[in-house]
Amino acid sequence: MARLIMLGLAASAFFSATFILNRAMSLSGGHWMWSALLRYVHMFWILILWVMLRHGVKYLVEVFALFRSHVLFWFTAGSIGFGVFYGALCFAADHAPGWIVAATWQITILATPVVLWAFRRRVPYFGVLFSVIIFAGIVLVHAEQAAHTPNVREALAGALFVLLAAFAYPTGNQMLHTARHGGSRWIPAVTATHLQDAPSCVLLMTMGSAPFWIILWAVVRPDPPEVTQWFQTGLVALSSGVVATSLFYKARNASHAPLAIAAVDATQAGEVVFSLLGEIFLLHGAWPTAWGWWGLALIVGGLVGYGLGNPQVRVTTPMRDRHPSKAPRGR
Repeated sequence: MARLIMLGLAASAFFSATFILNRAMSLSGGHWMWSALLRYVHMFWILILWVMLRHGVKYLVEVFALFRSHVLFWFTAGSIGFGVFYGALCFAADHAPGWIVAATWQITILATPVVLWAFRRRVPYFGVLFSVIIFAGIVLVHAEQAAHTPNVREALAGALFVLLAAFAYPTGNQMLHTARHGGSRWIPAVTATHLQDAPSCVLLMTMGSAPFWIILWAVVRPDPPEVTQWFQTGLVALSSGVVATSLFYKARNASHAPLAIAAVDATQAGEVVFSLLGEIFLLHGAWPTAWGWWGLALIVGGLVGYGLGNPQVRVTTPMRDRHPSKAPRGR
C-alpha cells in the first residue's frame, strides 16, 4: 500500500504544475479555454510518440483499433473524465489563486465515495471519515480566503466549477476502471491487455475527450492563443497530463478494493502543498494565515489516515454481489 501512496504523491507533485501554470496563464491574459484545449492537443502527440517508442507501431495501431471498437464508450468517458474535468478547472483558474483551486479540488476526495456508491461499490465508513476530515480542511482554507478576497462572488463561481471538475474526474476514471474489470449494465467490458499500460489508457481517454473540446471551441470562440500559451500548455501536458496522469492511473489500476481506490484518490491532497509552495516562490503569492495552515493540516492529516490502513485487504463486497443466490465476481 505504501507504494501506491508514494505513486499517488509523486503524481500530485506533477499535477500541481497544472494549478501554478494555469494561474500564470490567467494572470498574463491567456484565455482559459486555450489553457484547457491545448493541453490535450499536446498530450495527444506526446502520448502517440511515447506509446510507439515503448511498444512499437503495431501496438499503437492496436490501441487505435481498441478505440474504434468501443468509440461511444471512450467518447463518453473521455469527455466526462478529461473534458468536463479540465475545462471546468481552467475556468476556475481565472477566478482564484492556484493553491486555492488546488485546495478546493480536494473535494474530489469526498466525491470519490459518492461516485463509487453510484457504481455500486461501497467505501467503509472509516474511509468516508477521512474524506470528511479533508473536506473540513477545505472549508477552513476557504474561510481564510473569503476574508481576503475583494470579489467573493467571483471566487465562489470558481469554487463551483472546481466542484463540477471534482465529480467529473473520478466519474470518468471509474468508468475506465469498471470497463477494465468486466464492465457493468451500461459500461462495456474492455478487457484488452493494452489497458494494463497506463499511458495507453491516458491516450484512449485523451482521444475520447475530442467531442467535448470541439463543442467547447464552437461555443466559446476565443481569440487565437499567444505563442507563450502554446509553450506553457505544452509544459502542463507533459508534467500533469502525461507523467502525472500515467502515475496516477498506474496506482489506481493496481487498486482493487473501494477503500484502496479512495486512498489513491486522496493522495491528490499533496497538490495543495506543492501548489502553495510553487505559487509563493514562482508567482510571489502570499503565505496562508493561521486558518489556512489549520486547513492544510487537516487535508494532509486525512491523507495520512488513509495511508495508515491496508485497503487492499479491507475489500467491501459490491452491492450487486450481496444477494445470496449470486456468486461473487472476481476483481
